Amino acid sequence: MLSSSKEIAIIGLGNTLRRDDGIGIHVLALLEEKLKEFAKISFLNFGIASFGLINTISDFKEVILIDAIDAGLSPATLRIFKIQDALLGLKDKKISSHELSLADLLHLYSTLGLSTEVHIAGIQVKDTSYGLEMSKELERAKVTVADEISVFIRTLVIQ
Repeated sequence: MLSSSKEIAIIGLGNTLRRDDGIGIHVLALLEEKLKEFAKISFLNFGIASFGLINTISDFKEVILIDAIDAGLSPATLRIFKIQDALLGLKDKKISSHELSLADLLHLYSTLGLSTEVHIAGIQVKDTSYGLEMSKELERAKVTVADEISVFIRTLVIQ
């Protein structure tokens, strides 16, 4: 169990060795700088290690997961949704490249009956082949995406 007096966790997920898949990690770093004045926020880089995610989620009142998604949208499109809303359309689809797919995570979340409010900020990828550089579309959009997520997070902090 994470020993934290903070109420909100912003968790970046992704593999920075697979080009656009690392967008969650890149955006997390930008958000940490943009939101550093809020003492009740923890910024956590989970990379691709998603098995410990459920335990961490349960330590907070509110969690925002930032991750790359492959949902057939235009590259760099941001979608923010509650984890319960994702249950409707995913079933067995694997839209994440981590140890647990998003569908697996959703199943665990609902099975365990966690009370944490979980939001997912999913960013549409273009290229998840091996490499260090993101696609031009995601590289150009990462600051704008971080700004949009920051606005959403500020509404949670103010509540």
